[in-house]
Amino acid sequence: MNYNVENQKDSFFNFDTMITPKIIQIIFYIGLAISVVSGLTTMFSGDSVFLGLAILVIGPLVIRVNCELVIVIFKIHEALQDMRYR
Repeated sequence: MNYNVENQKDSFFNFDTMITPKIIQIIFYIGLAISVVSGLTTMFSGDSVFLGLAILVIGPLVIRVNCELVIVIFKIHEALQDMRYR
C-alpha cells in the first residue's frame, strides 16, 4: 500500500498524471455561469434581447468546444503514453 502512495507521488511530481482535465471541467462550469449571467443581463438591461439570446445560445457552445479541444489534447497525450509503455 505504501508503494502505491509513493508511485502516485512520483507520477504527480514527474508530470505523468495530468490534473488539467479536471480543472477544465471546472473552467467549463464557470464559463457557462458567466455566459448565462451575461446573456440574461444583456436581455433585461434593455440593450438587445436578440443579443442576449445569442449570448445564451452561442456562449455555452463556444465554451464547450474550446474545453473539448483542450481535453482532446490531453487524451492524445494519454494515448501516446499508453503506446510508449507497451
